Parts: sequence; C-alpha cells; structure tokens
Amino acid sequence: MRRLPLPLPPSLSVPRLSVLRADFTASLVVFLVALPLCVGVAVASGVPAELGLVTGIVGGLVTGLLPGSSLQVSGPAAGLTVLVYEAVQSYGLRALGVLVLAAGLLQLAMGALRLGRWFRAISVAVVHGMLAGIGLVLMAGQVYALADAKAPSSGLAKLAGIPGLVADTIGSGPSLTALALGAGTIVLLMVWPRLPAAVQTVPGSLAAVALATAATAVFDLPVARVEVRGLLDAVQPPGGSEFAQLAHIGTLSTVLAFTLIASAESLFSAAAVDRLHDGPRTDYDKELMAQGAGNAVCGALGALPMTAVIVRSAANLQAGARTKASRVLHGVWLLVFVVLLPGALGVIPVAALAGVLVVAGWKLIPVKTLGALWREHRGEAVVLGTTAGAIVVTNMFEGVVFGLLMAVVKTAWDTSHVHVEMDDGSDVVAVRVMGNATFLRLPKLLDQLEALPRDRPIELDLRRLRHLDHACEMALLGWADRHNGEGVEPVRVAHERPVSASGLSQGHPL
Repeated sequence: MRRLPLPLPPSLSVPRLSVLRADFTASLVVFLVALPLCVGVAVASGVPAELGLVTGIVGGLVTGLLPGSSLQVSGPAAGLTVLVYEAVQSYGLRALGVLVLAAGLLQLAMGALRLGRWFRAISVAVVHGMLAGIGLVLMAGQVYALADAKAPSSGLAKLAGIPGLVADTIGSGPSLTALALGAGTIVLLMVWPRLPAAVQTVPGSLAAVALATAATAVFDLPVARVEVRGLLDAVQPPGGSEFAQLAHIGTLSTVLAFTLIASAESLFSAAAVDRLHDGPRTDYDKELMAQGAGNAVCGALGALPMTAVIVRSAANLQAGARTKASRVLHGVWLLVFVVLLPGALGVIPVAALAGVLVVAGWKLIPVKTLGALWREHRGEAVVLGTTAGAIVVTNMFEGVVFGLLMAVVKTAWDTSHVHVEMDDGSDVVAVRVMGNATFLRLPKLLDQLEALPRDRPIELDLRRLRHLDHACEMALLGWADRHNGEGVEPVRVAHERPVSASGLSQGHPL
C-alpha cells in the first residue's frame, strides 16, 4: 500500500518553510558580513575586540527582537568609531559603559515621547557631512594601523603626521610587511564587487580578512595581531565611580553626542532600508526605543554603542530575508562564535582590519554625489563640507553642532529674500519692499535705500513684507531719521499695522 505524505500543520506550511529557509540563509550571510566589521570597529575604537562582538550579539538578540524596523540589522558602526575612541582616551574604558547606558536611556525616553519622527527634520547635508567627517578621520587613523603604528589622537594631528609615518614605514621591514597586507586587503575589497556572482556569495570583507589571516599564518609574518582577552575579562559592567563621572559637563556632552548621532544614523538607515523593500514601513518611535534598549544593555555590559548599520541591513535584504528572524539568528551565530572559537580572533592581523575600515571610511564620503550637489544645491554642499571639516578640525560633537548652525543660517538666508521696487514719479518716489526682511539681507536693503533720490519725498511701503525682524525695523528707523535729519524731503512709511512704539506706523512721517 502506498503511503501518502502527512499534511503539514498550518504553522509549518510550505510558504512558512520557505520564509524560514530564506531567513536562515540571510542570517548566515549577515553573520559573515558582521564578524570582521564588529572586530574591526572595536579595534579601531581602542577597546577589546570581544566588545565589538558583544554589541553585535545584543544588536541581534535584543534590538532584533523588538518592533520598529523588521529588516535592518544593528551592531557597532564605523560612524561612531571616532567618538568612542575619543571617549575611551578621555574617560577610560570602564566609563564607556556608563556613557552608552545613559545614551540608551535617553533614546528610550525620546522614543516614548514620540520624538523619533523629528529626526527626519535634520538636514541631510549635515548628516552626510557628519558621515564624511567621520570617514575622513577614520581613514586618517587607520592609515597608521595599516603600518602597525600608533595614531595621534586628534584629526588634524593624524593628517599632519602622515608624512612622518611614510618616512618611518619606508625604513622598517615589519611596517612595510603590514602595509602590504593592509593594501592587499583594500585592493581585494575594491575589486570584489566586479568578480563573478558565484564568488560574491562570500562577503568581500570576510574573504579579505580570511586571506590576510591565512597569509600571516603560513608565512609567519611579523605583523601585529588582534589581542584576545577572553569574553568574561572584556565584559566589565560599570561601577559606582563610573556613574559619578556623569556629573561632569564633558561626559554629558559625550552622552548627548552618542545619543544624537546614533539615533540619526539609525533612523536614516531605516529610511534607506524602507526604500529597498515593499514590506512594512518603519515605526520611527518604536525603532528609536529598540535602539535605546539595545544601547542600554550594551552599556550595562560595558560594550560599544550600537546603531542600525546600512551595510549589514542591505546584505540582509539582498540575501532574501523576509522577517526579523534573520537578524536575530545572526546574533545567535555571533554568540556561538564567541563561545566556541574565542581564540580565532588572535590570529587576525590588525593591518587587514585596518584595510576593511579604510574602505568603510571611504564609503562614508559621498564622493559620487558631491559634483552634482555643488552644481544644483551649492548651499547644501557648503554645509556638508563645513560640517566634515569642522569634525576633522575639532571633534565629533562640536563639528555636528557647527554643521547644524550652518544649516540654520543657510535656511534663514534662503528664506530671507527681500525685493525692492521703485516708482520714480515726478512728485514722489514710491518704494515698495517685499519678501522677508531679516538681518541677513540688511546690508543689501540699506544699500538700495541709500541710493534713493534725495530731491523728492519718499513713500516707503512695507505692507507687502511677510516678515520684518527687529534688526531691520531698527535699521529702517535709523535710516529714516538720518534722512530727515539732513533737512531733505521727508520719508513717509506705510505699514498695515504699528511695528514699534517709536513711530514706524502707517502714514506717519519719520
């Protein structure tokens, strides 16, 4: 008798099994992409390599389970490397957990207050400038790691020290060996996208690091390798003395920088991921709370801060992920790796990880769009460039604040258009001022008023102004007083409502 196949229960129907298979495969791909990046970001941040993996695990098992954006993947990001390094150098490794925990709690509070959607109001030029500045500083720092040299602390010092680094490297055999290893990693990552599709099933960063590691082991190359401390030794929850540092202004500004930059990067990543698929859209407030919960756990473990990472998220989508199960499973694979193969990190050459991060830093700079942005939106290009430059010259927080101020000034300049029309009649010069009169356009406005004829009365019509700020009002009063005080024909100002108690009202001579 022929045996008939048993029907599958509804929860294990064929469509459901296909989704599980797709998520399982995608999780392996994301794991292979995330592994070298987690380690590389940790090393570049000046913390034990294991802490980068801890953040990746939390990103999968905690943030990955929470609602918000179903398909984007979180973990340690190159965008926070510079800020983390500065924080560790200033306050110590044990204080990092407190900073990250406080940032996570702030993110939870902002999500609960439904502030997530407001991050969409941040100038895109500032965000791209922030990422470009991070990329420049990251690349400048990793150039030193390519040669197994110690990088200076500030961005300017990194750039200024490159000529000396070149001279020292040329005269050192081990440094040249490390440089060749790192340069080979960079070249491989650049040509990897052009290789056949069958080859690209292995993530380029993993292949590059694996080949560099194999070459180091086979030829016993005299290069620096990743220092392994063990997971239990690396995880150091913050204590009472570290929490006391939150009373200082410097630590509070670092917490604020962590919060704003991590939140902005995560939510902009969510917007980018939403454009890559047709599934449910991101709930920005819930995603902000998910990121906050993940950072709170990372802080409690003394690990690196996390953000949503567009590289891993794109890999997740391209691998065919359907649900959040793929990102949760990628956290499981990272945990299994840390538990079963902790010593494997100790054979990875630092120069290879530096090469991976040099390429990651380059990708943060919007090179392909800068030309078009300059031609079509020159003001936005200026904001982007000044934000990036300010980050290189000062630090992350001050550079972003400067960029936001530049964006506000640029917006105010764009909206404060003032147009002056003159009707030069035989008896009276009629002047109409239209638009938004702000202090930014005041020099142009006064130049046009000073050029008016002085042999006839002037009627200055302000009724078509949509906005008149205090600086322009006082300047107009001053100009009218000077004009009338010279004994020439009077100025009369027409306005639909009194503007000040000093006489700038409809039909009254000044």
